[in-house]
Amino acid sequence: MKKFKREDLMSLEEYATKRAEFRAKVLEHKKARKIALGAHATLYFEDELTIQYQIQEMLRIEKVFEAEGINEELEAYNPLIPDGSNWKATFMLEYGDPEVRAKELAKLVGVEDKVWVQVDGFEQVYAIANEDLERSTEEKTSAVHFMRFELTSEMASAVKQGKEISMGIDYEGFDQLLSPIPEASRASLMNDIS
Repeated sequence: MKKFKREDLMSLEEYATKRAEFRAKVLEHKKARKIALGAHATLYFEDELTIQYQIQEMLRIEKVFEAEGINEELEAYNPLIPDGSNWKATFMLEYGDPEVRAKELAKLVGVEDKVWVQVDGFEQVYAIANEDLERSTEEKTSAVHFMRFELTSEMASAVKQGKEISMGIDYEGFDQLLSPIPEASRASLMNDIS
């Protein structure tokens, strides 16, 4: 997977004219890349298109057009693009009520280390979470975590051959299992593997 450079991005003016069409394309693309693990835990798998959208939106919102600011956004978001041997995802613990959220996040300290993916016929692969910075404390976990699932070459080959993929969370009192994930999701994630 490629990493973005400044010249790969649209200018603010160009993005303004293409935003509606680009946004619709990205939102449709994201449907297969959103995988719910129960009612309150969701994995949003990133790729080149989702990250380009994130960068373009940040530049638009912050009205960034100078090289230094653009480079800062690239440095922040490029690491979230899969490298060809892994999947990268944003893991969200979603509770609408702030009081409930605070209570539940206090019960889920360390949950980010218990999220896994599994290619049929292979061992579970647990997430490498929050490589950029720690997002949990002893009192609570964060509602947002960034994850990398590193596959062996054999697992990657099996994914390319159409093997099913399962996902879950092994956390006492918050166990989740989705086996297998929907075919549209499997097909989309297969494209992240080179």
